[in-house]
Amino acid sequence: MQWWGWLLIGVAAFVVLVLIIRAIIKTYNDLVLGREKVKNGWSQIDVHLRRRFDLIPNLVETVKGYAAHEKETLENVTMWRSRVSAATTTEDAIEANKGLSGALGRLLVTMEKYPELKANENFLKLQAELTEIENKVAFARQFYNDTVQKYNVLVKKFPSNIIASLFKFREEKFFEVEASVRENVPQVKF
Repeated sequence: MQWWGWLLIGVAAFVVLVLIIRAIIKTYNDLVLGREKVKNGWSQIDVHLRRRFDLIPNLVETVKGYAAHEKETLENVTMWRSRVSAATTTEDAIEANKGLSGALGRLLVTMEKYPELKANENFLKLQAELTEIENKVAFARQFYNDTVQKYNVLVKKFPSNIIASLFKFREEKFFEVEASVRENVPQVKF
């Protein structure tokens, strides 16, 4: 083989090497972008959950005056609120907020029994604000779960799974409603 043949082989090998390095860099950057979108999605949920967290003591105090004998329901809301406050990881926060959502739902259904409470202007304002926050949480949770799904596919899909494994990118957890919450939907009867 002549020198120009070796030169062509060398250039081809160099081009292939550059293409492989570019693919690795692009995949790594896509994984970083996906992980950052997941973090952003969680921070959006966290903002709304914090607003809900701050609203709960006012709601509980308003309800206490009208429904003192609903102590167990009120204690349940307070217990879940403290678990939210104590959460240190995203997974802990997701689990605690699932419990808090269920407790708040039971509290609001329980309050349907008290017409004088339902007519209280402060309670109505708090209930409207809580409903607005819950709607925002639902939209933020949908965005978060969509982002987690895209990121997890990237972490699992070949060949990006190789890069993800090398650089320790891990799957993220979805923000889901527990089966027990879905199965035990409170009934409102008029």
